[in-house]
Amino acid sequence: MTESVGLPPPGVILILGGLLLPLLRRAAPAVALLLPLLTLGYIWALPGDLSVTLPFMDQQLTVLSWQPATRVFATIFALMAFGGALFAHPITGLASERGKRWRVELPAAFVYAGSAICVTFAGDILTLFMFWELMAVGSTAVVWSAGTEGSARAGMRYALVHLVGGVVLMAGILAHVFALQSQGVPDPLALSHFAFGPAGFDALSCGPGDVAAWLILLGVLVNAAAPPLGAWLADAYPEASESGTVFLSAFTTKTAVYVLMLLFAGTELLIYVGLAMAVYGIVYAILENDMRRILAYSIVNQVGFMVCGIGIGTAMALNGAAAHAFAHIIYKALLLMSAGSVLYMTGKRKCTDLGGLYHSMPITMVCGIVGALAISSFPLTSGFVTKSMINQAAADQHLALAWFVLTAASAGVFLHAGIKFPWFVFFQKDSGLRPPDPPWNMRAAMIFFAALCVALGVPGVYQPLYAILPFPAPADVELYVPYTGAHVISQLQLLLFSGLAFFVLLPVLKRTLTITLDSDWFYRTLAPATWKHLLAPLMRAFGEVRDGFIGSLPDDLKRLVYSPPAEESWFREWGLGGAMITITGILFVYLVLGFVP
Repeated sequence: MTESVGLPPPGVILILGGLLLPLLRRAAPAVALLLPLLTLGYIWALPGDLSVTLPFMDQQLTVLSWQPATRVFATIFALMAFGGALFAHPITGLASERGKRWRVELPAAFVYAGSAICVTFAGDILTLFMFWELMAVGSTAVVWSAGTEGSARAGMRYALVHLVGGVVLMAGILAHVFALQSQGVPDPLALSHFAFGPAGFDALSCGPGDVAAWLILLGVLVNAAAPPLGAWLADAYPEASESGTVFLSAFTTKTAVYVLMLLFAGTELLIYVGLAMAVYGIVYAILENDMRRILAYSIVNQVGFMVCGIGIGTAMALNGAAAHAFAHIIYKALLLMSAGSVLYMTGKRKCTDLGGLYHSMPITMVCGIVGALAISSFPLTSGFVTKSMINQAAADQHLALAWFVLTAASAGVFLHAGIKFPWFVFFQKDSGLRPPDPPWNMRAAMIFFAALCVALGVPGVYQPLYAILPFPAPADVELYVPYTGAHVISQLQLLLFSGLAFFVLLPVLKRTLTITLDSDWFYRTLAPATWKHLLAPLMRAFGEVRDGFIGSLPDDLKRLVYSPPAEESWFREWGLGGAMITITGILFVYLVLGFVP
């Protein structure tokens, strides 16, 4: 293995470049398109056996190291950063409203994307955790940068959920590190000591020693949006801007997939978690009226396929999970770009307010349909050559339940994302809206990703993707053959009957002006109601009793018992969100300074 102490991980280009963007003024939009391409070139220029370590306190942190799935995830994260930057380009100028938002949103998005890339290169658990938490800071800022009341509230809920998830993850990491140290294990932070796998996880789940593994797994599943921990996704993502949602769709859940693959491959529990996610996402997506919430729940559904593949744990299943994450980032971004273009041009996001847009937005419509076909695994699209690997792995392992649920979920995907989204947005009734297609940069980003969706589904063209998967096939052996007569016919039959079911049930599926809540009901409805009707009255009653008691005391004794703060309005004005950002920033600076010898 080649060792170096001078090279930073590739994601640092995006992180530092993003932070410098606001200082570049007119050159910023061009530099924003260049930074992801530089990052992608750096990823592919690095030797495959390179390892970079840096001193940190009393430890040596491996900030750059190749894992089996590093190249495929780092590559698609860099491509996504480029496509997202193109879609978000401030075509109307930096002085416009969109340009002002861009000055905040894109630096935050680049910190977010760069941190995700750094996670894929982390060679120890502390480095992974540091960039994992920096992702949460960047993504929260992306949500807030929309500048609406809804984004402010959703961003706060998003931040609190990920703060709790990070605390749980760190608790598990510390518990495992302390256990390794007590056993005299050298280099206890190395990721190799955290590869629980099926045997390790089973061993840890039989007694008191299982706590660390369960906490780590729980912390990662929060970011994977596994129910009932995943309501934050459909709550926060649709509240971001039309370009912010595109960035958000790519990194958090797929980085969680990467970490699950790294630490918990072959853990049987994940099969059932993945199946639950696949079904859960379909049910809520079918019930939704908001087009971006439909696609947000679709993320949960698709990540469920990947999590199930990780639980199966065979080479075919893990290759399928990695390949499907690659394809999913592209077609999901394309779908959200299509939805974001509609939102940008009409100002409307509910299916009940839309329809008939094919008259005036043909490019947006065609690109949206390409994304819908790709997510539905239509032949000659990317989803067809990736998702089926997971189904095949389930069949190879004789996992009948997993195969059946995944097959049924594939039909459900076509119902909610393959047909429902384009039908209600571009067809169905004529809403009378006649907006043109969006500006050139948004069209260019959609066409670029649509071309990738088709190219990755063409026989022979998808081979470069197969070549960078975690377990490549030996020379002169095909890794997987998606285009067999049986597979093509069975998939077309599945899609045909799903489409028929949609139009038969169309009167039932027509949306109304509803808002769908799932487990977020507890903190969006129950918690405020409990505060308003129970806790607040109790606190007021307690305050009256306290004031009455203190008021009856002599003045000298009163000053000893109760001394109110002289000024606290600054904290109320700054709020919990500002305090959290300040504390996170101080902690990050402290961690960075720790690298200095």
